[in-house]
Amino acid sequence: MGQAGTARGRPRTFDRDAALAAATRLFWERGYEATSLNELTEAMGIRPGSLYAAFGDKKALFKEVVHAYARSPVGAFIGVALREEPTAYQAFARILREAATIYPDPSHPAGCLTISAATNVTVQDAEIAAFLRDLRNANLVVLQDHLRTAQQDGELPPHADPRALAGYFAVVIQGMSQRARDGADATELAEIAELALTAWPKREPGPPS
Repeated sequence: MGQAGTARGRPRTFDRDAALAAATRLFWERGYEATSLNELTEAMGIRPGSLYAAFGDKKALFKEVVHAYARSPVGAFIGVALREEPTAYQAFARILREAATIYPDPSHPAGCLTISAATNVTVQDAEIAAFLRDLRNANLVVLQDHLRTAQQDGELPPHADPRALAGYFAVVIQGMSQRARDGADATELAEIAELALTAWPKREPGPPS
């Protein structure tokens, strides 16, 4: 009897990674504010008590979702391009071109989770909006630093403004995410990417010899 009682009292096991993936899709599709705990537990296949035991509250779950997303191919492509490409131009070209294919990919919700998941949050959930804003601003600093290094190495001309250029490309990336959520396909986003790349600073011609 004692063993049977122990078996009955043991918490139901679940696949934590699968549950996290289900929560990611829901937050990505609907945003933080519009996703209820009931919807989360149903999608994740767990009871509310199991959610709290495994992930903490909704805010803690969402933060874990965002960090997992940032390590996934669809969330990490910007950092990967910056690390792998030999020049800043090649890195930024790859980022924009990959965003054009990743953001509208039908295998997952459209756009970027960290760009779109905290729209229209209430005052009580301002912490979530600030959390994502801080992540985006940190990513912007990474872009700025990459461009400053490119300027120091002579790839960008002296008249270029790394801060403004990083801000411009961040705005383009965020806009591409929103266009994907509004139904833009990869062809439209690729055209936007190529147009944005024409803003890359060119060296001014030197004096005639």
